[in-house]
Amino acid sequence: MKEENTTIERPPVVVIMGHIDHGKSTLLDYIRKTNIVDKETGGITQNISAYEVIQPSKDKDKKITFIDTPGHESFSKMRERGAQIADIAILIVSAEDGVKPQTIEAWKTINENKIPCIVAINKIDKTNANVEKTKTELAENEIYLENYGGKIPFVEISAKNGTGIEDLLSLINIMAEMENFTANKNANASGFVLEANLDSKRGIQATLIIKNGTLSKGMFVVVEDAICSTNIIENFKGEKIAEVTFSSPVRLIGFDKIPKIGAEFESFKNKKEAENYLNQWLKENVNKNNLKKTEKESNKKIIPIILKADISGSIEAIEKEVKKIQSDSAEFKIIQKGVGPISESDIKTISGGENILVIGFNVKIDKSAIELANKRGITISFFDIIYKMTEWLEVEMENRRPKVETIETTGSAKILKVFSRTKERQIVGAKTLKGRMVLDKVVKIMRRDFEIGKGKIVNLEKSKTKVKEVEEGVEFGMMLESKIEIVEGDMIESFNITQK
Repeated sequence: MKEENTTIERPPVVVIMGHIDHGKSTLLDYIRKTNIVDKETGGITQNISAYEVIQPSKDKDKKITFIDTPGHESFSKMRERGAQIADIAILIVSAEDGVKPQTIEAWKTINENKIPCIVAINKIDKTNANVEKTKTELAENEIYLENYGGKIPFVEISAKNGTGIEDLLSLINIMAEMENFTANKNANASGFVLEANLDSKRGIQATLIIKNGTLSKGMFVVVEDAICSTNIIENFKGEKIAEVTFSSPVRLIGFDKIPKIGAEFESFKNKKEAENYLNQWLKENVNKNNLKKTEKESNKKIIPIILKADISGSIEAIEKEVKKIQSDSAEFKIIQKGVGPISESDIKTISGGENILVIGFNVKIDKSAIELANKRGITISFFDIIYKMTEWLEVEMENRRPKVETIETTGSAKILKVFSRTKERQIVGAKTLKGRMVLDKVVKIMRRDFEIGKGKIVNLEKSKTKVKEVEEGVEFGMMLESKIEIVEGDMIESFNITQK
């Protein structure tokens, strides 16, 4: 019997965006009745994850898929990816703090991706909450709410105690009905890669969001040049399932290589169809890569980095942070990167004399790698919070970059008269033309704009009184220690040498 090509209503995929500490994780925590906040390092959400919730309804229960995106500035690419995958965005704003830089950045991402949006004004239970001020700040940043000059629906909530959460969920369902999200259940599943990582026990796994069709056990999924059978499908709770349909987040285990995050996936009934699709993708894209122009030589010292991280989303965020660390004379270059623990093969690529930074982010190191690193004198640095790693890299850049000596002239004087001379010392009369002449300073001796030697001021006198310095426009006597014979009309210049 032939399957019908039917298009039916699809549950919405909702992304929560906003500034750090404005309550995204707490909101999801209340909705799901679980706790993810306490598990996050430094109290900052550092993975992107998806969760299904059911909202009870009189007619039938409504399903909503939520994507949690990190609020920390360095994860902007991950937030953008969340926005591209989602159908509806919730922009969460604290009634205590009001509009912050990442609020505006999140709003720009939502706007650019043309996603329907709901504003959730959070923390209304706090004593410092000022809802009206928050609404005004939103309007000042061209985020116009309903009844405040615009059409963006909003709800006032407390993610902590649950006030307004039911209203928010109802608003999501109303918006979903208005937008009329639909999909074909009988089609092969397609959608986006949300996250991917290498598990030391299970191999390469990826979290997918299905936007259309159905995924069943025995099918094959292709993401660009990565392929995976669907022998193991897990729902967001980690439970094994045999079949799943649109709007659901699923985890697949057994990819042959780490799939690109944010890339689209397609699924196929058999391996031959999947391989044909993969080969066609390679045919179309390898040539494009060959045409990419190589970067011009920057004439800077390259400080190489080998980077291993827990998930590819972390690598992406770290790469963005590394690019921000600027110097005129040096630059960081990630020469090798990957997901999973630091292995012996990572260390083998480094010869003893190479000055390579090896960084592990939220990963461990194999015992054999430790032994080899110790043997070769290679230092490995570990971090679990991105801004700590950034601070450390900034110090490393300062220590490792080539230093340029800069000579800064601090004073100049003209020799008016030479009084006496011994083998190494001369007593002269002079006048300061610019800056100051300072006792014990090394000076350049200039003749017709050319340096003929150096000397040191060992005595300074002004009006026959010993002084430590002579200011601009003043005549003075000076004993200069130098083997160069000074004549009237010569100039002396004092200077500072700084390393920049």
